[in-house]
Amino acid sequence: MANRHLGRSIALQTLFEWDFRNLSKSDLDSVIKRNIEEFAPGASDASFVENLVNSVVEKQIDLDAIVTKAAPEWPIDKISNIDRNVLRIGLYELLFAPHDEVPPKVAINEAIEIAKSFGGETSSRFVNGVLGAVYKEMGEPGKDDGPKEKRAPIKEDLVGAVVYAKDKGEIKIALVHDIFGHWTLTKGHLPEGVTDLKKGLVQAVQDELGIDVSVKQEIGENEYGTYDPDKGKLKKHVTYFLAETTFKKLSLKESGGLDNAKWFPLEGIAELNFYDDMMPIVTKAIEELAKED
Repeated sequence: MANRHLGRSIALQTLFEWDFRNLSKSDLDSVIKRNIEEFAPGASDASFVENLVNSVVEKQIDLDAIVTKAAPEWPIDKISNIDRNVLRIGLYELLFAPHDEVPPKVAINEAIEIAKSFGGETSSRFVNGVLGAVYKEMGEPGKDDGPKEKRAPIKEDLVGAVVYAKDKGEIKIALVHDIFGHWTLTKGHLPEGVTDLKKGLVQAVQDELGIDVSVKQEIGENEYGTYDPDKGKLKKHVTYFLAETTFKKLSLKESGGLDNAKWFPLEGIAELNFYDDMMPIVTKAIEELAKED
């Protein structure tokens, strides 16, 4: 398979069939193989199609939630099968593919071209509108980039917290909601010149939620990769603490990545949509809070 545009087209055909026929994940391999043999016999990098299709299906729920946020007037089941899966491919590459392999502008342009080839008269404009809206929310990474030299990810240290308060005798946890449809924990960078993690956390929570906290204990850490248009690849290391505050209205700082902040009772936490790497931190916090309750 000489070019990835063809690979994306085959991925779309595969996802269309998977979606239309309501196939299970276990059926994907045979559909991918059949489509590659039919449209790109002898392909040398069939793994690109396999990885793209399987990744889109794996993240389908998250991708659909993002489409719903970016185009609230279009329920996901009302979008045509072609447009729906073009968006899933485009969003996956825009948000989750390494930007040095698939620059954001390439992800968007490829999705638009596939929409022109396979969709209806307005498909390309619709796809462009949705992906463009998400791209702006991301801060338009790579907008003015020229070719960049590959380099190792830059490590950044952050602090975060499970913030809790007692409201009429009931323990509640403060969570923030991001534009990708997940509830998560408040976090931030250490202020310049501050090396003490607990002091840095107090300032980070004040900056993001507008509340003062008392830091109790460290409860875990995690690490994840991301991308910054100026710095390139980043590896962010977050140390999480349990932090207490007085129950009051949360005042979320304006941010392109967050759209809500809310208090939740402990018993309601399990039903929320968290990132997988957040669950051990949240679980540990609940265990510690249960000892106090």
